[in-house]
Amino acid sequence: MGNLFSPLPTQLPEELSQVLANSASLRIERIVSHGHASPAGFWYDQDENEWVVVLKGRARLQFQGDEKLLEMGPGDFVNIPAHQRHRIQWTTDQEPTIWLAVFYHSD
Repeated sequence: MGNLFSPLPTQLPEELSQVLANSASLRIERIVSHGHASPAGFWYDQDENEWVVVLKGRARLQFQGDEKLLEMGPGDFVNIPAHQRHRIQWTTDQEPTIWLAVFYHSD
């Protein structure tokens, strides 16, 4: 048994990703950010679709070609299709931001 809210590291020099479950077509990760953002000029471009929800904290996502930032807080989720380039523009440094990410392949 595990708990999505603990244990949380006290120091996070880098964003922490932990695989919670994995199969050939699905991967579930807990991601913990604390004031982290994607490096300047870096864009995620993933082979899988990603459904992600913020469980705690706050974040802003940016999608390539869209000037508007997606502000996310607890309970907010988004489905990101494979190869939709995106980046983490900001996560709060006031508390850890805990994400639950489900990566999956389309049928």
